[in-house]
Amino acid sequence: MEEFNRHKLLTRKEAADFLGVKEITLAIWKSTKRHELPVVKVGRLAKYRYGDLLEFVDRRTVNRPTHMNDH
Repeated sequence: MEEFNRHKLLTRKEAADFLGVKEITLAIWKSTKRHELPVVKVGRLAKYRYGDLLEFVDRRTVNRPTHMNDH
C-alpha cells in the first residue's frame, strides 16, 4: 500500500485490506470494543485514520529484534 498521510481517512474496506482482515471483523471489533482502534464517524460511515492503523499494528507487534547496541 502506498504511504499515506497519517491523517488520511480510509474506508472500512481499505482499513480491512490494510490489516488483512474482513470488513465484518472491523465492525465486530467496533461494536464489542474488543480492540482500541479509533473509528471516525462521517455521517453513518465508519472511517479509519491511517496513523491509527499504523499505531494499532505497532502495539501488536511482538518479538521485535533488539538492536545490537541495546546489549
